[in-house]
Amino acid sequence: MIQEFTVKNFRSFKDKVTLSFEATKDTTFESSHVVEVAPGVRLLRLALVFGANASGKSNLLAAFDYLRNFWFHQPADLYAPTESIPFLLDKVTPQEPTEFGLKFYTAGKKYWYVLVLDTHRVISEKLYFYKSAQPTLLFSRSFENGQSVIRFNPSVIKIDATVSREIALRCLPNMSFFAAKKMINYSLPHINDASDWMRKRTHQIIDPGNTMFDSAGKMALNNDALKKYLVDFMHRADFNITDISAEKYACDVRTYFEHTVKNSRGTEKYILSNDLQSLGTRRTFGIETAIYSAILNNEFLPIDEIESSLHPDLTEFILEQFFKSDSRSQLLVTTHYDPLLDTVDDLIRKDSVWFTEKGEDGCSDLYSLVEFKGLRKIKSFQKSYRNGAFGAVPNI
Repeated sequence: MIQEFTVKNFRSFKDKVTLSFEATKDTTFESSHVVEVAPGVRLLRLALVFGANASGKSNLLAAFDYLRNFWFHQPADLYAPTESIPFLLDKVTPQEPTEFGLKFYTAGKKYWYVLVLDTHRVISEKLYFYKSAQPTLLFSRSFENGQSVIRFNPSVIKIDATVSREIALRCLPNMSFFAAKKMINYSLPHINDASDWMRKRTHQIIDPGNTMFDSAGKMALNNDALKKYLVDFMHRADFNITDISAEKYACDVRTYFEHTVKNSRGTEKYILSNDLQSLGTRRTFGIETAIYSAILNNEFLPIDEIESSLHPDLTEFILEQFFKSDSRSQLLVTTHYDPLLDTVDDLIRKDSVWFTEKGEDGCSDLYSLVEFKGLRKIKSFQKSYRNGAFGAVPNI
């Protein structure tokens, strides 16, 4: 599970911001919303981000997605750009590096990863793990004399000198250590666990333009448990869908939906192909497939504008069903659907709510609802938000 994610000088985030999944002392929904990953360390399963258009919500998800992809991306050559985009509404920041930080738990251990890079090369890369309250370095990577220099902590990592040199040679200045290591068939304790977590336990962004429909159909093709889950969910979501089937045609998978209707002749069933389904049905099918996978595999799943093409009640229903699962999965969700704020303490926790706001300088800020005082006196969080009590609203 992720404990915190930091980013600086990436897209609209000029200054350093930190998204934390660490729970406050509040015990609301303790059994369904909070996981104790280590003694005294309680992490949330949901972070819900509100904000005006162009305030930085999507860029926050894009920052994590960039980091996830960069870990394993192998550039075409030495001169390919890193594709990192610094804050561009300033004369200075385009020449300054972008910084990422990630603290997470996997395989019973806590890790801390730090990456500093510009548009052409990695300047610094480090991975730590925690044997105690203080971090222990596993490896460090720097850029010296035009090439990457990788140093392992000899007290923790035992590595053959030949393998170490080969990883360094393969680690081009514009790629991650993990991408270079992937090319070498050599086991590195602790480092392997961190690499496996990022590769197997984090999911790509689901944005409004990505319904995940095709991927969902492929996953449901030979997965009866998933198909049963989806049929049950979509039927309860009032879609009149009573069955789902998928068939493989050459390199394509087609999904079919059984619709049960009642008319003057009685109850009838009709099979409709995927291209005849509404956008809302297709998006629900894709989102729920991704959430099912996240729940089953304890994954981190970012969803941008979850309410897109969905009825408000369905948006709440999706979150409600997610919390009914016993899992270490986590959702990072952005939304414009502010009525969700009035479900605080009924569906979501206060410490799950975050806001993004863009200043006059074009820089995005990120902050939590629990940073505000007097929350216990608020009767409607939605009205307070609409009235500007928390910022992060359009300046109209």
